[in-house]
Amino acid sequence: MAGEPFWRISRQDLDKLMTTLDVTFVRLSQCVLATGTHLAVACADATTIHYCLRGVGFILLEGETPIRLTPHTLVIVPPGRAMTIVATERPTALRKVGKGGDCLFVPGSTYRHTIGDGEPTLVLACGMFRATYGPALDLFASLATPIVETFDVHDQLDQVIACAIAELAAQDVGVGPMSAALLKLVLLALLRRCLVSTKAWVERFAILSDPPIARAFAEMASRPSFPHTVQSLSQAVGLSRSAFMARFSTAFGEAPMSLLRRLRMRLAADLLSANALSIDQVALNVGYQSRSSFTRSFRRYYGSDPSEYRSKAQSAWSSRAAPTEDAIEQSDAA
Repeated sequence: MAGEPFWRISRQDLDKLMTTLDVTFVRLSQCVLATGTHLAVACADATTIHYCLRGVGFILLEGETPIRLTPHTLVIVPPGRAMTIVATERPTALRKVGKGGDCLFVPGSTYRHTIGDGEPTLVLACGMFRATYGPALDLFASLATPIVETFDVHDQLDQVIACAIAELAAQDVGVGPMSAALLKLVLLALLRRCLVSTKAWVERFAILSDPPIARAFAEMASRPSFPHTVQSLSQAVGLSRSAFMARFSTAFGEAPMSLLRRLRMRLAADLLSANALSIDQVALNVGYQSRSSFTRSFRRYYGSDPSEYRSKAQSAWSSRAAPTEDAIEQSDAA
């Protein structure tokens, strides 16, 4: 499967990470959307967090598969990404954020933000934060793609987030450390999922014990179209070529360029599934100037041409995206 993780963090390293985790800044809003409405969310300098409290909808980001929101879905979005949140049961065409008179919403700028006059069908918490670990390193600064993980009612994250929003709204003494501590509980619950989640985001935390190699991996993952070389990566992280190769191989069990090809192919699969770019554009986005070279590489990894892979992915998405009435009623009741 395209999105499954290549590596996981060890229990020992995860425990160290969780022990040193600190939240230094948090702002949260409760966003309430009526049926069929949308909320254009502005780019933020900080990492943003979105947690679905009730209802069904989607988060739309350019170049990404629509992120389905159901109760207890947690989404963490990298800094600098604008998005649209829609209160619909099926994904719609991506709206151009900031166009057509949209008033951009800044997460955390108000404690409650309501869109539309009808009955609310999507209620979620939206905010921004900064989390650090170890020697004050930003945990999500180099995040390349959104983290999406679904919890359940027994995790009680909805109650924790509701308490954080109420704390921020009250502005009582100690509001900063109290709201930060509550959000830290949410992030700790997410980090625990590193050991069991089948999603690729868990790789982000697999190599934090070696910061230079973690930075090199983040550079490869966030800029797959760049003409990376062993020399350019080793210079970027301040290591000699030999030291970089040795530490990289220890961390991943393979050479940097081999890993880069795998990252490129996985990203290509995700972009094809999103169906937002042409195949030529997908090839360029993953570092291939030639469509034929891209097609050969993709076929070696996935056993099918890009166009065939896209068609199968869209058919699978269509079958999953059509919720039954019972499922909708259960989501609203959760």
